[in-house]
Amino acid sequence: MNKKINLKGMAPATILPMDENFQPDYDAYAHYLKWLIGEGAVAFAVNMDTGEGPQLNAEERRKVVEVASQVAAETDGRVSVLAGVMGSTTQGAIESARIAQEAGADAAVVFPNAGFRNEPLDPAIPYNYHKAIAEESGLPIILFQLAPVFGGVNFSRETLLKMLEIPQVIGIKEASFDANYFSYTKETLDIAGRDITLMTGNDLFITESLLMGAEGALLGFGAIGCGMIAEMIDTFAKGEYKKAVDMRPRVQGFGDVIYANPVLDYRARCKAALAQIDVISRELTYVHPPLFRTGDEEYLQLGKAMAKYGMKT
Repeated sequence: MNKKINLKGMAPATILPMDENFQPDYDAYAHYLKWLIGEGAVAFAVNMDTGEGPQLNAEERRKVVEVASQVAAETDGRVSVLAGVMGSTTQGAIESARIAQEAGADAAVVFPNAGFRNEPLDPAIPYNYHKAIAEESGLPIILFQLAPVFGGVNFSRETLLKMLEIPQVIGIKEASFDANYFSYTKETLDIAGRDITLMTGNDLFITESLLMGAEGALLGFGAIGCGMIAEMIDTFAKGEYKKAVDMRPRVQGFGDVIYANPVLDYRARCKAALAQIDVISRELTYVHPPLFRTGDEEYLQLGKAMAKYGMKT
């Protein structure tokens, strides 16, 4: 834990450019990451759901981290690499974290394990899981609270306080998509009394999350909206609350376009939006089946929405 990791800003969950054969284009990925640096990213969150991390094989996930680490190295430590870590078992998650660490990741974002959906959940289960990953990989840990509807779990106060006893925990991505539970989680962090960064993962109420105490953001919407969200976070940090809130219509308006129903098409929309502004090519906007890339009609409508919200001329 030698490198200072700044989570108090915008950490976009990155997309992964892919061709029609669903092969990643790592050169295009590096180009995209450099664009994100210019948009104000403080970290790259790679191999997350936005980047189709669960659909990649181990070697592809390793390569993603390697490329991100190489690009981040050009910033002299200003940008960190946060790697999504997952596994059906504790040992599988440990191996995922080791691969990320060897490839150059600075911290692990630990996906909730299916075993956490056991009710009532014994706090020892997620505690032991995260503790083992931290100790075996040597990586700092970012907890990941994810709404049950997306396959995650909203942790009880008892469980979260137990996990916060793990010294390697440095932050939490709160993605309950529930404002009341977000507030409950913030209160739990205050009770713990540790320097833990609360990062909103709630793409549907970004501004409100910041008003309720989030200091950073780890968002799928950040894959394309990094610049506008980073500006909002910086404005909040300066105490210019009215100015920040006035940004909401643009930020949330465009976010709602990306996260329109069907919601799981947000990955394809992010890639299509990036193609609209020539960050990646249209030929690299494919996503893993059974999902589809954005069709021509939606692609054109997306371009109009981007013009409306000042994302393109």
